[in-house]
Amino acid sequence: MTKVAVVAHSGKTFGGGLPELHDVLAHEGVDVLWYEVPKSKHAPKAVRRALKQGAELVLAWGGDGMQQRCIEVLAGTGVPLGILPAGTGNLLATNLDVPTTVADAVAVALHGDRRALDTGVCNGEHFAVMAGAGFDALMIKDADRGLKDRIGRAAYLWTGLRNISAAQVHGRVKVDGNLFYEGQLSCVLVGNVSKVFAGIEAFDGARPDDGVLEVAVVSASTPVEWTRAVTRVVADRAERSPFIDVTSGRRIRVALRTKLAYEIDGGDRPPTKKLRIDVRPASVTVCVPQRTTEIQQVDHAEGVEPVAAG
Repeated sequence: MTKVAVVAHSGKTFGGGLPELHDVLAHEGVDVLWYEVPKSKHAPKAVRRALKQGAELVLAWGGDGMQQRCIEVLAGTGVPLGILPAGTGNLLATNLDVPTTVADAVAVALHGDRRALDTGVCNGEHFAVMAGAGFDALMIKDADRGLKDRIGRAAYLWTGLRNISAAQVHGRVKVDGNLFYEGQLSCVLVGNVSKVFAGIEAFDGARPDDGVLEVAVVSASTPVEWTRAVTRVVADRAERSPFIDVTSGRRIRVALRTKLAYEIDGGDRPPTKKLRIDVRPASVTVCVPQRTTEIQQVDHAEGVEPVAAG
């Protein structure tokens, strides 16, 4: 029987909370190692302890920041991550169609497919969703100051309007060794999935297992330009906005004239002048819903081999 570790952010909840999680796991009859942490930054230590005690599956209870901290340790180990989406945005869970009820999320973790996903590494830290510098990091930091708990995902859009003018800086962005952008910018965003910020599909068609990362440079400098850019992304495609330049690649280097705040999977980091970002193909295994026979047949017809459930 698989030995399961639960690493839970004690300040996050969904459904019936951690008591329901206890009940669901007891009903499944799994052998559980239980760790609760007050903040996601303490999760890596708990994951390392779990691995030393023989954990073969780690269930992470929390938002994207919690998932990122667990992936930081699990990447390269082959031990799967089961997502229990107890955060506000839960973008990784959204992109992977992980259910939003405790029982269903646990069922996916225990009985779903195992999918090998890419991660990005930004300034030494793994991420599964996105990393970026500029107003995205500023608005995430503002949203985390209680606003996110009061108005949910709309907090990101609201704080984006407030921070767009504060993030203007001259920057240079190289992708795979070639100069992609140089000039005034307000944000550099690198994504591993299609949906970012409140579930908006910023990178149309992006896949977390295609071996590349998506890159967007935003030059919008006023609230009006920011609103126009977001409207274009929601209604159409990001690259059709005059304020957004989009490409993809494996190595991204960002040099800024002055320091800007940056973020990794929704967690703000100290200001920096440089971002060094590289893709790590198939570096982490994540539990996802079982694919239907129809999807598997289509993949087989297109020459895509399915990943077997573990």
